[in-house]
Amino acid sequence: MSRPSIVVLEGDQTGQELLVESLRVLAPDVIGFDVDLERYDLSLERRRATSNAVVLEAAAAMKRTKLGLKAATITPETSGDVGSPNALLRRAIDGKVIVRTGRRIPGVRPIAGIHAPISVVRMAVGDAYGAKEWREQQGDDEIAFRTERIERSTCRVVAEYAFLHARRMSAKVFGGPKFTVSPVYEGMLKEEMDAAAARYPDVEYEPQLIDATYALLISSAGDALVIPALNRDGDCLSDLVMQLFGSIAGAESTVMSFRPDGKPDVVMTEAPHGTAPRLFGKNVANPMAMILAVAALLVFVDDRRAGSASRALYESVLETVRAGIATSDLGGDASTTEFTDAVIVKVKTKLDVWSSL
Repeated sequence: MSRPSIVVLEGDQTGQELLVESLRVLAPDVIGFDVDLERYDLSLERRRATSNAVVLEAAAAMKRTKLGLKAATITPETSGDVGSPNALLRRAIDGKVIVRTGRRIPGVRPIAGIHAPISVVRMAVGDAYGAKEWREQQGDDEIAFRTERIERSTCRVVAEYAFLHARRMSAKVFGGPKFTVSPVYEGMLKEEMDAAAARYPDVEYEPQLIDATYALLISSAGDALVIPALNRDGDCLSDLVMQLFGSIAGAESTVMSFRPDGKPDVVMTEAPHGTAPRLFGKNVANPMAMILAVAALLVFVDDRRAGSASRALYESVLETVRAGIATSDLGGDASTTEFTDAVIVKVKTKLDVWSSL
């Protein structure tokens, strides 16, 4: 069996530090098998020096290996600079779906008593992001315009993956766009959600308008949910959902492209948070999300041992917090390195015990 190869997309500031920590759990003496790492420097300095050529090289490598692990990167705010590497990568790999799952973190009290996992399945491209924008002067007033677009093919894959993900989670597909106000534009996603519901009659389906979705999320403590969403709606929902569970560091983010048969093709995982410059160099940032990003990526690795390693990582991260070893954002006093050390010990123990059963 050939070694799986993962493209590692290095980043900026604390994002890079947390990537380095997460790569420690990919060591063969931890997960039990070898993985080749193909590195690309996506730091702001390197992106500027290459005029984003390094971003496109990394994307081409991911299309070849099918696997990518990305650190948080800086997106400059100045117009005419190198822009967002995330947007470039998603377009280059034809990313269609982003999945982020909020889950209960042991010892951290969630808001409104929420305890079951909530996944947001959102468009990775189009909608408000990348829209054409312009302004026009009309008399004494200035008018701003924006032209957005979505494709039915993207709506279809978002809806399809939402129902498939819900089936795996034993969850309800919930929420949706503002299709009553925007039946032509946002209604396209609702049409594909309805069509997917007919294909998955065993999955519970409760469509809601986006404003009702927000309201019901913060007043509900019930079922596991999967929420299909437009790009910007999903971006906002993801941040809300993760904070409902107490920390943005408690979840990973997965970007996927798809083959014609509907199965994932290229998969890139990352932490959903930014580069946290105020924590840079202090060894205090929470590495949970980046370690969970590794766990999520292992699900797609073509090695019979990868599934066990993924589960061991997920369990070990949450058990470490449950044991009282946590960084300061979760009320603990462990350093970044100490938290990772504790996770590694638990992963090794689990895989050793499981191999004897």
